[in-house]
Amino acid sequence: MTPSQINKNNLTTTRLISAASSRILPVAIMVCGNIAFPQLFHLIPGGGPTWLPIYFFTLVSAWCYGWRAGIVTAILSPVANSLLFGMPAAEVLPAILMKSALLAAAASFAASRVRRASLATVAAVVLAYQSIGTLGEWAICGSFIEATCDFRIGLPGMLLQAAGGWLAIHRLSR
Repeated sequence: MTPSQINKNNLTTTRLISAASSRILPVAIMVCGNIAFPQLFHLIPGGGPTWLPIYFFTLVSAWCYGWRAGIVTAILSPVANSLLFGMPAAEVLPAILMKSALLAAAASFAASRVRRASLATVAAVVLAYQSIGTLGEWAICGSFIEATCDFRIGLPGMLLQAAGGWLAIHRLSR
């Protein structure tokens, strides 16, 4: 290899490492938020199923930092919560992981299509992942009643995701 090829390769490697490391801290913060946030809501009786806190930072991560960051947040935080605190319970973890991944995909897709987040767009993302996720959860658990729990009990959480998510995205996107 010539010196110019080595320099070019080093520059490319440096750029890749720099790009990756610039995402590590924000994603780590999002994962930590998705671990801490549910713990706060689980202090309230029925807080988890009502407020759906495990999804909040996945929405923000995927919207602000892209699908890779969203998927990392979507997978690491529920698994870490389950291993560390037993919540979510192992039997509901597959449905939560599926919905989290759907949320990461929907949020990053919407973010790539709109110039600026609007409350309506973020609400549409929440409605989309919950609707598709409900069908997936129904296939996983076999119970339509159980699969529609987020729509029956979790409306406050869906509203929190839409309004709070929009506010967080708006603040981070400045």
